[in-house]
Amino acid sequence: MTIQDRIQQVERRIEDACLRSGRKRDEIGVVAVTKYVSLERTKEAYESGLRHLGENRWQDAEAKWRTLNEESPVEDSPIWHFIGSLQSRKAKDVVGKFHFIHSLDRLSLAEAIHKQAVKLNVIVSCFIQVNVSGEESKHGIEPAELQGFLGALKEYPTIKPIGLMTMAPYELEAEAARPVFRSLRELRDEMLATGAADETFSQLSMGMSGDFEVAIEEGATWIRLGSILVGKEEDEL
Repeated sequence: MTIQDRIQQVERRIEDACLRSGRKRDEIGVVAVTKYVSLERTKEAYESGLRHLGENRWQDAEAKWRTLNEESPVEDSPIWHFIGSLQSRKAKDVVGKFHFIHSLDRLSLAEAIHKQAVKLNVIVSCFIQVNVSGEESKHGIEPAELQGFLGALKEYPTIKPIGLMTMAPYELEAEAARPVFRSLRELRDEMLATGAADETFSQLSMGMSGDFEVAIEEGATWIRLGSILVGKEEDEL
């Protein structure tokens, strides 16, 4: 199955989820998670029309980032999303190269991002990762800490918090993940209603290959799709 075939199948499922939930298709962005596939498969994804690409380690992303950015027209170059856990010491590799960071979850990381952003004179759009499910294995701040965290981020003017990110437990069936996604939406709405965040804090990064339709129904504005969209390394020809 080609990536174009996969895109068409995923698009139909996104549109159906939008119909069920009364949403518009253009409210949902798709990050093609290319972290598990080669440079060649990543180029195929880009050439198939996928512009938002997600990686979780700079050492794996570097060759893809450099090749696609060099070969693509400036006005149509990939938009890179850093979707993995980010070590503070690695912030220097990510800031200035990735348009979005989906995994801001502690002030020490905020400080590291800010220091590099000041050097490069850039603003970094960040999702705050929240551990809604309460799993010990998951990264992210606790929901009760979010309001204070947003307040503390005001000390770092180069960081633009644009919304929240979470991951549902892997073992859950899609429908069982619904309360996790709903809780993240309600948490965002609470931050907006209380004035803890302004209207630019509107995005929700949630939903992956196994549960993205439920995430859309619960308000996702970005879904992160890997195997269902670009396949896996073993699928490559």
